[in-house]
Amino acid sequence: MAGAKSTSPLSSLWLAPNPSKRWGELFFLCYTPFWLTLCLGIIVPYKLYERFTELEYLLLGLVSAVPSFVIPMLFVGKADRGLSWKDRYWVKASVFQVLGASYTFPSWKMNNVPHTTFLLTHACFLFYHMASNMTLRRLRHSIADLPEKIQWFFEAAWILALSYFIAYLETLAISNFPYYEFVDRAIMYKVGSLFYAIYFIVSFPMFLRIDEKRGNPWDLPRVAVDALGAAMLVTIILDLWRIFLGPIVPIPKTKQCLQPGLPWFPGHSNET
Repeated sequence: MAGAKSTSPLSSLWLAPNPSKRWGELFFLCYTPFWLTLCLGIIVPYKLYERFTELEYLLLGLVSAVPSFVIPMLFVGKADRGLSWKDRYWVKASVFQVLGASYTFPSWKMNNVPHTTFLLTHACFLFYHMASNMTLRRLRHSIADLPEKIQWFFEAAWILALSYFIAYLETLAISNFPYYEFVDRAIMYKVGSLFYAIYFIVSFPMFLRIDEKRGNPWDLPRVAVDALGAAMLVTIILDLWRIFLGPIVPIPKTKQCLQPGLPWFPGHSNET
């Protein structure tokens, strides 16, 4: 973790030394106010959601997420202009029953999770991981002269604190949206935020590693392997919580999974 401090005029204590990654971080930071203002600055305060149907919610998710894919494809950063499209990539880093949470607005769903939330998660996570990259990079520079074990301690503590803060802040930020309901809001804020933070505890350090070292670009297979590995680790930790700690609130029988497997498997035909 320790290393010599760069004196390059392009170096930054916050932004990536890799020009391609730096362009991406700046773009996603600049893009964040667009979807954030749309959702929390217009739709929620003016209660436009009261007139939304499944289609409007889906369009909201698409309008928030699709530009983060399309714009970098159309307006390529200077560092990537010589690369073919297959060498440029974007990486994105619901567990509602354990949290006693549910969305009740009209929406097309998968696994009882609205499609809109999958799309909005993409936009949210881009911002979260840009903030993580910049603060972790700045922290590493600040503690570079400390013993390695102390560096690891500070970095781990910051990842834990930032993960919990972002999870708590997101839950609080959408509290004025009446169609995101909790069995126990206070428990959701305190304990549910820790459960949600597990995603970031794993993904923040993983995401920072991508293309972080100048002259050592990651290809798509390497990114995919790391992303899938991080996803598997998150799944294991979440499932261990589910098995050994269980839901943070009691789950009514009507909301429990009565029969495992796919709907067309034997055993589902008698369910109503």
